[in-house]
Amino acid sequence: MIPILLFLCLCAFYLAIALFFIIAAWKVFTKAGKPGWGIFIPIYNLYLWVKIAGRSGWWVLLIMIPIVGIVFSIIVALDVAKAFGKSGVWGFFLLFLFTFIGLPILGYGKAVYTPPGPPAVPPVPAPAA
Repeated sequence: MIPILLFLCLCAFYLAIALFFIIAAWKVFTKAGKPGWGIFIPIYNLYLWVKIAGRSGWWVLLIMIPIVGIVFSIIVALDVAKAFGKSGVWGFFLLFLFTFIGLPILGYGKAVYTPPGPPAVPPVPAPAA
């Protein structure tokens, strides 16, 4: 009886942790203007992560190459951190190495997504005639 009860408690604990991270990733995706349900589709969520970083969709294929993928994953983590107003060091440590810490900080925190790219140039007013 006790092993079954212990097993059920561990399953409930695992389910609670998994749900915590799923909701955090959902919030990160919605903050970036991407569909939150994309977290459930394996390759598509990587595609969305790359798009949040401001990179081309082809980067998904590059990330899947065994050793090269590590370098491209680091670059994507750095770009996602910058898109949310965090530093590169923050992106490396909390999004690449310790994702289980960085993802909830982005999802549940006050980080605001700004799309990567050149800053918008304000329109020049027309000269008065």
